[in-house]
Amino acid sequence: MTKKRRNGGKNRKGRGHVKPVRCSNCGRCCPKDKAVKRFMVRNMIETAAQRDLADASVYEVYVVPKLYLKLHYCISCAIHSHVVRCRPTVTRRVRDPPPRFRRGEGRPDTGKPLRGLKKSARRYKKPEAEVTDWDDVKK
Repeated sequence: MTKKRRNGGKNRKGRGHVKPVRCSNCGRCCPKDKAVKRFMVRNMIETAAQRDLADASVYEVYVVPKLYLKLHYCISCAIHSHVVRCRPTVTRRVRDPPPRFRRGEGRPDTGKPLRGLKKSARRYKKPEAEVTDWDDVKK
């Protein structure tokens, strides 16, 4: 029988059984080594409310605490919410982790110049030709 992945979709390597974890999205039980794990760090208060908090606060400098979450997704939820994407057979063999970019570092040019624009702004606009005087062209 053909095999889709070298590791069978799990990271067990020699262990017969792994404790299950619950999916953060749907609550499904899936093995811890198979679950897609993401560590999310975000502010407890959104940016709009931070300004209001700073205005109303007695303290001049107040650092808003962060929320640290370890998220476990089952494969179905990870694919559905675009946490991971399906890859073709050739790129499935690539085992290098994707490049990480930190704030302030320049990102490489991926060849998608219109990425990040609204769909209405992505439309290709034809360059306007210069208007010539047809009397000059005939002469």
